[in-house]
Amino acid sequence: MNNLEFKITVNAPAKKLWQVLWNDDMYRKWTSAFHEGSYAVSDWKKGSKVHFLSPDGNGMFSIINDCRENELMSFKHLGVIKSFEEQPASEETNSWGNTLEEYTLEENNGSTILTVTMNTPDSIAEYLNKTFPVALQLVKELAEKPVIIIIEATVMAPPEKVWKYWTSPEHITQ
Repeated sequence: MNNLEFKITVNAPAKKLWQVLWNDDMYRKWTSAFHEGSYAVSDWKKGSKVHFLSPDGNGMFSIINDCRENELMSFKHLGVIKSFEEQPASEETNSWGNTLEEYTLEENNGSTILTVTMNTPDSIAEYLNKTFPVALQLVKELAEKPVIIIIEATVMAPPEKVWKYWTSPEHITQ
């Protein structure tokens, strides 16, 4: 087993970083560093199961060992998934069984230090040492982006009337 640690400082509050890490859309973006199309199926609550999957249904299953919102997410990996099915114990699943992966967020003055620690089988340590820094750089970029909100509305009226009501001060206040 290898004990790995990865750290990055993100110029964003822990709450925003937490959303980037565990919101489905954002999770898919940063985990693309490991495998394009990666995703997770979970409710992200302590004691819940997680399926970490590739588009073809391969991956691993875990349990959320600990979860403290905006502070800590800890996974205990239990085994391997193939074709969307949890696999029974084997040499491959036993190599993952009971390994831990933890995400710790420490906020200080609007910046957050994200530390990821894990113990992992020797067979994938080199791969993780190459890909995890790439994934964390994606997390940083996503968390540091300004939030853009787009509001759309469908209005059943002629464009001239909508424009007048949208841009004239006497109508905007109404």
